[in-house]
Amino acid sequence: MTFDGFDVVVTPFPFADRGVQRKRPALVLSSLEDFGSATGVSIIAMITTGRASQWPFDVPIGDLEAAGLRHPCVVRMKLATVSFARIGPKIGRLAERDARAVAESLGRMLPIAAGRAGE
Repeated sequence: MTFDGFDVVVTPFPFADRGVQRKRPALVLSSLEDFGSATGVSIIAMITTGRASQWPFDVPIGDLEAAGLRHPCVVRMKLATVSFARIGPKIGRLAERDARAVAESLGRMLPIAAGRAGE
């Protein structure tokens, strides 16, 4: 199964600070065509309720229905690579407004990727 950027999926998300994985919603940031065909993996971002803490660059998801989520959540810029074979079902897709907000947050977090190196 392949996924497009800004699809919301369920996948085992690796926790670098705990050495464990937990199935959770995640946001696909790279599709098969733009990264996955050469690597077999997708870059994903964590989706969380964010109740316990806040991280820089968190993006609240405004349209929960489009994203397939039931509770208020944020896209947390905890990024990981996951094999396409391990990504579970697609449950939704970010609405255009939410996708733009995530893209802007990624651009602030990774200015070189947004073409703003050295600003």
